Amino acid sequence: MLANALGKDAFFASKSILVLDKADKSNNDRTWCFWERGKGEFDHLIHKTWDSIHVGGQQLQKSTSIAPYTYKMLRGIDFYNYFLPKVKAFPNITWIQEEVQQIEEQEHEVLVTTSSQKFGGQTVFSSLYNPSVPLQQQKYPVLQQHFVGWQIKTKQSVFNSKEATFMDFSVPQKGNTRFMYVLPFSKNEALLEYTLFSADLLEKYEYEDAIKAYIKDNFGDIDYRVTETEYGSIPMTCYPFHQNNTDRVFNIGIAGGWAKPSTGYTFYNTAKQVPKLVEYLKSGEPLSGFYQKNRFLFYDMLLLDILFEHNHCGHEIFESMFKRRKASLILKFLENETNIWEELQIVTAPRPLPFIRALFKRLF
Repeated sequence: MLANALGKDAFFASKSILVLDKADKSNNDRTWCFWERGKGEFDHLIHKTWDSIHVGGQQLQKSTSIAPYTYKMLRGIDFYNYFLPKVKAFPNITWIQEEVQQIEEQEHEVLVTTSSQKFGGQTVFSSLYNPSVPLQQQKYPVLQQHFVGWQIKTKQSVFNSKEATFMDFSVPQKGNTRFMYVLPFSKNEALLEYTLFSADLLEKYEYEDAIKAYIKDNFGDIDYRVTETEYGSIPMTCYPFHQNNTDRVFNIGIAGGWAKPSTGYTFYNTAKQVPKLVEYLKSGEPLSGFYQKNRFLFYDMLLLDILFEHNHCGHEIFESMFKRRKASLILKFLENETNIWEELQIVTAPRPLPFIRALFKRLF
């Protein structure tokens, strides 16, 4: 996204831009989802959309419209196939497939070392996430949103393709916050992801066994085959990643703290951050000064404090929110677009005591 934004802006036409990536981006290695009002810039690439969602759990089974939002799914391969040719066609951009091993800031330039050579540049935008960085401090807890996803094709018609299962907490929680996420493309094809919000990852077979159990419990003994798989682990933390930026090395994406701490959603926020970053670059201000703090970070922090101390409480918090408040309002809140009155409605939906305790712990 950033390379495309720089390449098409005449302001940077005189700049020599290098993109280094270890992958050739020829595989459908990930899926991005987000919710949006009306039409958006990625609509021509969207694989599937849903106007309603289902939220399930121990005390809740709710199907609901999310108007005025639409839930949109974008496949990695469709994104790559569209943007890579555009980026590579810009005359001032060079694309090289190599793995970055080291970024070293020197007095007058930044050296980037790959497996076979070194490159020098005035400014480096790095998406290399180092998981040890936030773990070296204790002020901000660090959880992971980790998951294994199976795209399956069934012989029978079992899915409701008009509704996405946003969170289903009916799966055994086992002392964590665990849910199933189901995106049906048709009556016999869907992506199922077994997802956890917790500090520790599982063995691969544990995710897969949970997906198998969910399929059997919800759809019976159906015939299906796995057509694609994906795995991910996204940091959930309010750690101030921006403090690691300098005027020459700027971290972007998850490495820059662009993931929503309480949900892990990163794609849509990145799409909003890139234009702001590009305009900031054109201003000539010191690059390290690009940071926008907002009150939603504090809400995220309280939730993560609770989940870090009492990870089993997650399903209860999310279920109570969807049970007592409109899904569209919750999505608006999670997108950092609500006003104070709307935020009061959201934060008063769950039991208040855990949040009060987390608030006092933060303040005192």
